Amino acid sequence: MTVLELVDSHCHIDFDPLGADLPSVLERARANGVAYLLCVSVTLEKFPGVRALAREHPNIFASVGVHPNERNGRDPTVEELVALARESKIVAIGESGLDYYRSDGDLGWQQDRFRDHIRAAKAARKPLIVHTREAAVDTIRIMNEEDAQSTGGVMHCFTESWETARAALDQNFYISFSGIVTFRNAERLRDVARQVPADRLLIETDAPYLAPIPFRGKTNEPSYVRYVAECLATIRGEPLESIAAQTTKNFFRLFRCAASA
Repeated sequence: MTVLELVDSHCHIDFDPLGADLPSVLERARANGVAYLLCVSVTLEKFPGVRALAREHPNIFASVGVHPNERNGRDPTVEELVALARESKIVAIGESGLDYYRSDGDLGWQQDRFRDHIRAAKAARKPLIVHTREAAVDTIRIMNEEDAQSTGGVMHCFTESWETARAALDQNFYISFSGIVTFRNAERLRDVARQVPADRLLIETDAPYLAPIPFRGKTNEPSYVRYVAECLATIRGEPLESIAAQTTKNFFRLFRCAASA
């Protein structure tokens, strides 16, 4: 296989089973051309471990935030998020957002948390990592109301319509595709991926979840981001090398601190 310089722009390598075999996971990533990884925080309680990975490995970056479905841990204040994001290896706020699929009832708490993360991203001057599932209308509305475009960010693991993608692009956000884009029943998503401007495109694994074809149903890992890139190259009619170079360039343009960390 051709050796490329790829970036897995969203993974959770601190989660088991990846965290229990991290040296091998990172070696397989390197062997498949994955030069950089962004390990994304989902709780304050687990953030120190995510930060430690970024401090230990020059090619790993981290974020700070609380996933929209998390209810067992502590919610950070805007000021706390800003303080934790001051370190150069902490390149983003999130992941945050709205998830109406796994949460029900009165979700005002989820919307309030999302607003706090947007405000923290603006104050910290770092991009926002947005998770949205079955909540596209409210997600875009709150991004508009809180002026998320002033800081920008990424719609991670994107699975929504072109209309939602266009609304996010209009707010200065990038669109990131995961292994879902390779699934046989994901033709609508592949159509969105064809339309995203090249300079707003990112790739990710969301490992250990959502392994791409031909590994669907197995544990995902950063080395598999190559299959996402290959899928995008095919559906966009571009060389794999171009997709790799463009998405890596996009990563460092968005996550500005990563370039100097």
